[in-house]
Amino acid sequence: MRSVQRLALFDLDNTLVNLDEAFQMWAKEFVDEHGLDHEAIDWLKALDQAGYPHREVFFSKVREHFAVSEPAEELWGRYRKRMPYLIRCRPEVMDGLSRLRASDWTVAIVTNGTADNQLGKIQQTGLVGAVDGYALSGIEGIRKPDCRLFEIAAGRCGMTLDAGGWMIGDNLIADIAGGRGAGLRTIWVDRGTWPDQEHSADHVVTDVLQAMEILHSEA
Repeated sequence: MRSVQRLALFDLDNTLVNLDEAFQMWAKEFVDEHGLDHEAIDWLKALDQAGYPHREVFFSKVREHFAVSEPAEELWGRYRKRMPYLIRCRPEVMDGLSRLRASDWTVAIVTNGTADNQLGKIQQTGLVGAVDGYALSGIEGIRKPDCRLFEIAAGRCGMTLDAGGWMIGDNLIADIAGGRGAGLRTIWVDRGTWPDQEHSADHVVTDVLQAMEILHSEA
């Protein structure tokens, strides 16, 4: 197989950072704030795992189910402001990114999501200083799997996708199919949310740290 340039594009949520963990913390805060029974946390988690792609729909359902007085738009806005302060990037992941860059890898983040929410996460976790660039769908107006978002990320790092590279992420459509469509090799972070789904990833791991080790071995 042809060699590719040392360009590694990483997804953000549930790849570099643990969105599920942060969501659970937010759910507990929401339940406490609204005086709900703690069984409501399980309901919120189940709704989240149902896979609604747009949080506006999610919060409309939350408002209706719990008879919350605030409009869905306000709930969504408060969630976006709070989430960057609940998300975390493990020290070992930050170290892994540092090791890649020290080994002449160029590293960028490619993520879907609103600009304020995703940019806040990147800034609050310190990832903004741990990567060479990023492309956010909420800023660019393009969502993965559109290959143009991958191209923008590479361009922010002074590179192109002509010589290939790698895409690492947990979403089989946005990250893996999208990455392949952009001419990239791919590593799927399988978090168990796509059971029995066929995939075309070059490698499958259960943790982004394993993906980083593959990059070192493939270089």
